[in-house]
Amino acid sequence: MQSETQTENSISFDEFKSQVLEDYKTAVTSRECSLLGRREVLTGKAKFGIFGDGKEVPQLAMAKAFKKGDWRSGYYRDQTFMMAINELTPEQFFAGLYADTNIENEPMSAGRQMGGHFMTHSLDENGDWKNLMEQKNSSSDISPTAGQMPRLLGLAQASKIFRNVEGIDAEKFSDQGNEIAWGTIGNASTSEGHFWETINAAGVLQVPMVMNVWDDEYGISVHARHQTTKENISEILKGFQRDKEKDGYEIMVVEGWNYPKLVDAYEKASTIARKEHCPVLIHVIELTQPQGHSTSGSHERYKSEDRLSWEKEHDCNVKFREWMIENDFATSEQLEELEKGIKKEVRTAKHNAWTAYLKPTLTKQKEFIKLLENVAGSSANANFINSIKKEIAGTKEPLKKDLVSAGRKCLRYLIGEDTSEKSALINWLNDFNEQAHEDYATYLYKEEDTQLEVLPSYDDDVEEVDARIILRDNFDTIFSNRLDTLIFGEDSGEIGDVNQGLEGLQKKYGEFRVSDTGIREATILGQGIGMAMRGLRPIAEIQYLDYVMYCLQGMSDDLSTVHYRTKGKQKAPLIVRTRGHRLEGIWHSGSQMGGFLNLLRGMYILVPRNMTKAAGFYNTLLDLDTPAMVIECLNGYRLKEKLPNNLGEFKTPIGVTETVREGNDITLVSYGSTLRIVEEVAKELQEVDIDAEVIDVQSLLPFDLNHDIVKSVEKTNRLLVIDEDVPGGASAYILQKVLDEQNAYRYLDSKPQTLTAKEHRPAYGTDGDYFSKPSAEDIYEKIYAIMHESNPNKYPKLR
Repeated sequence: MQSETQTENSISFDEFKSQVLEDYKTAVTSRECSLLGRREVLTGKAKFGIFGDGKEVPQLAMAKAFKKGDWRSGYYRDQTFMMAINELTPEQFFAGLYADTNIENEPMSAGRQMGGHFMTHSLDENGDWKNLMEQKNSSSDISPTAGQMPRLLGLAQASKIFRNVEGIDAEKFSDQGNEIAWGTIGNASTSEGHFWETINAAGVLQVPMVMNVWDDEYGISVHARHQTTKENISEILKGFQRDKEKDGYEIMVVEGWNYPKLVDAYEKASTIARKEHCPVLIHVIELTQPQGHSTSGSHERYKSEDRLSWEKEHDCNVKFREWMIENDFATSEQLEELEKGIKKEVRTAKHNAWTAYLKPTLTKQKEFIKLLENVAGSSANANFINSIKKEIAGTKEPLKKDLVSAGRKCLRYLIGEDTSEKSALINWLNDFNEQAHEDYATYLYKEEDTQLEVLPSYDDDVEEVDARIILRDNFDTIFSNRLDTLIFGEDSGEIGDVNQGLEGLQKKYGEFRVSDTGIREATILGQGIGMAMRGLRPIAEIQYLDYVMYCLQGMSDDLSTVHYRTKGKQKAPLIVRTRGHRLEGIWHSGSQMGGFLNLLRGMYILVPRNMTKAAGFYNTLLDLDTPAMVIECLNGYRLKEKLPNNLGEFKTPIGVTETVREGNDITLVSYGSTLRIVEEVAKELQEVDIDAEVIDVQSLLPFDLNHDIVKSVEKTNRLLVIDEDVPGGASAYILQKVLDEQNAYRYLDSKPQTLTAKEHRPAYGTDGDYFSKPSAEDIYEKIYAIMHESNPNKYPKLR
């Protein structure tokens, strides 16, 4: 075999030889990490292992073509690539396996993700953007296979925006759009819908994306014949190959063990994607997986003897080694000596990582034993406490939970005792829990002031307009003043969205900033995630609330966890714009809020009752860094509202309720379209001398940060939550917040209640809506019944 490696700049053979040897060192180091990593899992030191063995050589080639400013959106086998770009050391690799919570030791997630999930830091210690053009970038991985694909599209599209939209301050983010987004995926995961949706969208958009498929013929234990038509992803994607008449993909196929051909293929792919903004798919075939899928099972159970024999012969590291010897880069003896040294280095790295991981807990163990000695000396239950101390002292490699669990059990033997030693133990436990909170529970949301309110102002002769006009003109002001802001979705561009909230804005700001997309919600979301991670301020429009379900996986597993799983080192401040509530039918009118509240912690969920409030939310969010979903009222676009004269400036506070009607007899809590019905009923109740206070939640995540609802309940002593979600949905969430967190039960004279829609989706038509969701009569009668129970003489039974 002769070298076919092409290089952009002419270098000497000695320089090239040095590069090849460094690549081999990286490949061997990565493989040794995989081998030792598996052992650490099997011994119990690590809880789970999934490694990149068998994929080393193609990742080296990818790393050679990867430049500063580029981005990776990959999956959990890319450790060799991360090592090759100098963003992962063996010690950090093992720190990830051990879940070290010190981000200096474990920079990939500070122990919040399983090993094999990689990232680089986009934000500095203050949470501000670093210069991403001075580093090689990796977006934070997620475990769901193919879940990284939609985000990949957005990372690539950002380069398209930076190249084609003038005026954006891109110094930290782009050099005229010359950056590539590199994706990686296992062959079996190309069966996922997210893969196909992304491939299609990238071909349509013509973005600089290089998609790498690592093909070892299996998906866990399932062979490619069960995964892929013709057992060949590049074969069935041939229709995407570009030609002279039509844009498409450049598709390449290369053996994963062929180092020179891989280097050549990746250099060509880089040139095409970077210069032409043409997506490239590289199908890397004939790869192996020497240790099977993961530590959960052995591949000997499902691979034939012939396949196992073939894998040993075609192991990419073995083939790389043979090629080096054949081409006089090194002798076998030289490589053996090199390999011995690397094995020793990796063992040392493993030891150092474990020592660093244990050190703070061992320090705590010593403190704890001393505290137990002191407590036992002053307690009547010294024997029990000494037994706990003996067990803890005998634990050579304690976990943090072992110490805390033992300390809490010890307190059971100190009930009724009041000593300084007991107080010292309690203080120690409290301090430990505070550190645990920092380690495991922080950064779900970025610390920021969400409660700033700027009220809309109006001219003396203010006109009332269709509410959509307020949204349209507010977006117009946003796009005029914020050049990094863009919006995209189905029908968002040419016709200005289905409700005309973007009317005329594509013509004014161009197709790159106000864009139509295909019918593909998962990748609409992905466009937004990726672009937000690269410093843009995207608004992804999902046409209706029930269509959010198509992209819910990405919102739940990726978007809402970015800041948390990176411990504040990456952010994606994407705004998801959608609409729902009160349309008369099963579709587009559901209120799946309970599901969203469970699945989207880490995002703001905002439920404005009208378009002025919605516009204010957009103005607020663009000054914040937390991703959010804004749900506009689908039946509110043609209702009349006053047109503010401070468009783009007024702000709706997030996490703050609004009392829209004051009263003394009962507190009514609602949001969105239902709130308007509640307001109407409150007026009608005055006829029977019921004075209701009406509170608009406005924001479900976060919820009533100032605890204003309990202040209302303290005055009225009664509470009813009304919404159009299913029973036990958002209304149950609201009750939990008000009763458990705000302790409103202390002020209640009547049972707190909810009024919701029926369990089924709303039936079609006006009658279907009336008998499916809370009507004005339902609300009236529910409130009257509460008041009747309280004072039957004043409020005789209604029915």
